[in-house]
Amino acid sequence: MRLTRFTDVALRVLMRLAVTEGGDPPTTREVAATMRVPYTHTAKVVARLQHLGLLDARRGRGGGLTLTTAGHSASIGSLVRELEGAEEVVECEGGTPCPLRSACRLRDALRQAQEAFHASLDPITVTDLVAAPTGPLLLGIGSGPPPD
Repeated sequence: MRLTRFTDVALRVLMRLAVTEGGDPPTTREVAATMRVPYTHTAKVVARLQHLGLLDARRGRGGGLTLTTAGHSASIGSLVRELEGAEEVVECEGGTPCPLRSACRLRDALRQAQEAFHASLDPITVTDLVAAPTGPLLLGIGSGPPPD
């Protein structure tokens, strides 16, 4: 299974915010530059994470992004499920339906594997992901110009 770029960026944004407690909260543009992700993509991710209640975004002077309590304790498995949606690993019913779909064992096996993947991520939280050595590394990443 492969995560979408959106989910990848969302997880990295949450991790970055989890280590920036105290001081001035970073802006979306600063997080985009630090994580080397286009600003427009990061802004869409931030809007979705804010809608999910995982971060607060404030505009203007003294504004920036902060992780909420729910963001700190969010299960990575739940986040991946939410951000990736309910898509199956294989498309059996698409424009050209698979002739094996009525008696296929592969679809069920892949569905079970996908759930095992999510279940293995369920006990891991955003806070867990930024424990040493990751947290200090995230703090040390400098910002450069974001890709456009």
